[in-house]
Amino acid sequence: MAITHEERMQKKKTVIDSKIADAQEERGVLVINTGNGKGKSSSAFGVVARALGHGLKVGVVQFVKGRSDTGEEAFFRQQPNVAWHVGGEGFTWETQDKERDAKAAQAAWEIACSHLSNPEIGLVVLDEMTYAFKYNWLDLDAIITKLLGRPQMQHVIITGRGAPQALRDAADTVSEIGNEKHAFQSGIKAMPGLEF
Repeated sequence: MAITHEERMQKKKTVIDSKIADAQEERGVLVINTGNGKGKSSSAFGVVARALGHGLKVGVVQFVKGRSDTGEEAFFRQQPNVAWHVGGEGFTWETQDKERDAKAAQAAWEIACSHLSNPEIGLVVLDEMTYAFKYNWLDLDAIITKLLGRPQMQHVIITGRGAPQALRDAADTVSEIGNEKHAFQSGIKAMPGLEF
């Protein structure tokens, strides 16, 4: 005899209710958005909106992006509970100056550390931070130690391609965002409101 939709959904509900009952720990979560697809930063900024909706204070530090004309920055800088810092000098293929990029990343990390030490900040977004590890601008082990020692209820989202395995291992949630198709590959330029 075939199982009805109602029976299938009741079984599913039982499984999900059991998992919800088992998940009782309350603490900050470390999230990594990585991969070659579009949407890593966009996802993080969606969570910024969610956090603000719940009354959390937010710190955003951008490690690579050097432009200050993005829609998300224009919007979130107007919000009283957001501290926004553009710490990058631009993409590495634009600057072509490893020492300058490393100094910019180290300065951005100092600002990030002030957020990661402040229990009043409920969410810290470290946008495009993974490049700092790829180019050896920052010490991964020291950063993982700082991330794991942050205030207990503070959430952190790190974005960028190629997140190193040690960072993935330290994280609670890792999303690998793939790229099936992108408008840029068809010759469509980055559009305001969608890409920046």
